[in-house]
Amino acid sequence: MDFTLLASLAVIHTIALISPGPDFAIIVKMASQQSRNTAVACALGIAIAILIHTLLSLLGISLMIRQSPLAYTIVQCVGVSYLAWMGFQALKSALSRFKSIAASTEKTMQTLTTDKPNTASFGSLKGFKIGLLTNLFNPKALIFFITLFTVLITPDVNLITKIAATTLLFFLSLIWFSLLALVLSKPLIQSKLLNVSHIIDLLVGIIFIGVSVTIAVNLINDF
Repeated sequence: MDFTLLASLAVIHTIALISPGPDFAIIVKMASQQSRNTAVACALGIAIAILIHTLLSLLGISLMIRQSPLAYTIVQCVGVSYLAWMGFQALKSALSRFKSIAASTEKTMQTLTTDKPNTASFGSLKGFKIGLLTNLFNPKALIFFITLFTVLITPDVNLITKIAATTLLFFLSLIWFSLLALVLSKPLIQSKLLNVSHIIDLLVGIIFIGVSVTIAVNLINDF
């Protein structure tokens, strides 16, 4: 087993995990506005999606998709559509909350301080699906794993190391996003985050729309 290779993978993947992006944004949104179980399910969904990306890269399927103009264009279009839709929903939620806050200024101070944002409650299954699709439909994740495995996982790497690498990336992802979900969903922290849920939704919307626009621009430039 190549421990040096595994250590390099762990460092690179950890840096990618903690970097702001759609995965990080959706976990913050879920943990601050939904139940702990839903947030953890979302974290599991992201980790499973990363596992799928890893397996597709190891099997060479992701590279085949990348090298096929038609297949890669379809993947990018689906990804852009999903991320843009998620961004629009977050911005819509933020706008609704901003309007609620503006209306609450006409109420008494007691009503203002006890006013809570209205957020739709999700079950664990929906949380899982949102986490899964957010990562799975992100074309940047596809490119990241293709690049990572093309450079580091060469044909001479043995099967044991490949299995270890797959397991390592999955558990690093699960641990990081589950930790975020558990910490941010603590009652005291969540109650404070709920008070700025409109800001969280606004930032989440900007991140998702920003990523989708970037991908769309690159897609247009490729034609």
